[in-house]
Formats: sequence, structure tokens, C-alpha cells
Amino acid sequence: MDGQSSLGAFLLARRSRLRPEDIGLATYGERRRVQGLRREELALLAGVSASYYARLEQGHAHNASPEVLDAISHALRLDEVERRHLHDLAGSAVRRRPARRPPPERVDAATRTLLDSMPDVPAVVTGRRNDILAWNPLGHALFAGHLDATAPDRPADRPNMASLIFLDAHTRDLYASWEDKARAVVAGLRYAAGRHPGDALLAALIGELSMASPEFATMWADHRVRMCTVAEHRMRHPLVGSLTVTQQALRLTDDQLLVVATAPADSEARTALRLLAQATAGVVGKEREAGVGVFPPAG
Repeated sequence: MDGQSSLGAFLLARRSRLRPEDIGLATYGERRRVQGLRREELALLAGVSASYYARLEQGHAHNASPEVLDAISHALRLDEVERRHLHDLAGSAVRRRPARRPPPERVDAATRTLLDSMPDVPAVVTGRRNDILAWNPLGHALFAGHLDATAPDRPADRPNMASLIFLDAHTRDLYASWEDKARAVVAGLRYAAGRHPGDALLAALIGELSMASPEFATMWADHRVRMCTVAEHRMRHPLVGSLTVTQQALRLTDDQLLVVATAPADSEARTALRLLAQATAGVVGKEREAGVGVFPPAG
């Protein structure tokens, strides 16, 4: 989907979610043929003409000023992340640059040192497309211990967190509330796609997931956008059982996130993480040399 059609689809999706009563508009029991607000109603809220807003929703953003986009954001009741996403989409509709294949993402030495310095905290580094660029041993054991521990070191073999969530049986079973995790991943990909409309690899990933997973296709069509920061997840790990952790995404660069999983001191989850570290500590080195995971894949 190019910048123009993405812009129109996002505006339409957001407009359809606003009901007349949300903005104090009386309908007097009339039967409405559209879901949500009409174009002219949204245009009135934003202070633009109905014809101008219609052109924006059709993807024609050539003359959309930041002030107009902010007014539409306010009318649509977008949060800050969604507002920035709208600006990104409007900008990509104007630029319309051809998709290009970017160079492989790399993790710098300081980030690798950071991972090594936190052996008791599961941690992974993800890139703009949710590729896993690096992890520490406990991060590997918690999130994807069935995979080759050395895979992130090879750009062509890097696991992709979005693909794991939707297409990998082990990762799907890992999350008790899988749908919540899946929706968060899709919302994060939406944000990345708006920021990087010319990323051919990101476009290919979205296309592949849309074809391979009807659930992904449905969630993608919802046009929700969000930057994942902090969320609590109950996980069902094959080695240490059930544990509830707080996953935090800390921004390292514009495109790289450090994702860590923490648990309160003296909690059952903290004990489970210590057991996981002990259970895998003796085999991680051997498994890295063998190029396999620290436990067998599911099924």
C-alpha cells in the first residue's frame, strides 16, 4: 500500500470509529448510512471544507499543512503517536519515493556491552522491522530458546518477532493473552511503516504476514498505531512454567529498541527467571556452538 492509499485508509478507519454522540452531535434518531462520522461532519470539526477533507481521504495530501493535519488529528481525537503517524503518512503521500532495500541493521559495541552487563534480566534488541538484532542468554532462553542462539548474528537468519508471534507455534503458546501481544506488535509495525514508507524489506514482511496469517491481515486492516513501551504479560514457558513479567521497550536509536522483561523482587516470576537462568546456563555455550536452541521446538 503506497503513501496515498495508506493515508486515506487511516483517515477512514479513524473517522468510522467516532460516533456522533462522541462529539455531542444530535442525530434525532435518524438512520445513518455510514459507520461513524460523515466526511462533512469531520471536516466541520477540523475547520476545513468538506471537499478539501474528501481529497485528503482520497490520498491527495499535496497541500496539507502541518496546521491542517493537527486540526484533523484533534477532530479525530488522535493521541500523540497517532498524530505523528498521520504526519508521516501525509509526508509519504507527497514524496512517493520508490521502495528500496536498506542495508542490514547493526548493533554497536556499546549496546552489546549493555546486554552483557545485565545477565539476570532477559533482554533483546529489535530493529525497525522487529528483527531480533541481538539478545543476551536469558533473553534468548525466555523469548525464543527453541531457536539457534547465534541467529541474530547473521542478518540473513535473524528471527523476526512479528513473524514469531503470528507464525511460530512456540511463541504463540508462550503468551497467555496472545491476541493482546499480537495487536501490540501490529500497531508497532503500523507506526514503523508510516515512518519508513520506502523500506522494501518492511513492505515485504507486511505482505508475507498478510498472506500467511488471516489474523495478521485482520489486525493490519484495523489501522491501529501505537509505540509499544510497557506492558504486563503472563507467559507460559516450557521450562519454568507460568510467570508474569513486565516487558519494557527502551529506545536505543530511532529504529532500535531494547526490550527487557522484569519482575518484582521476591515474586514467583523473579524466582522463575532465576531458575531459567540456572537451567540454561550450562548448555548455552554448547548450544551456541551447535547452532540449536536450548530446548526443543514445540510440536
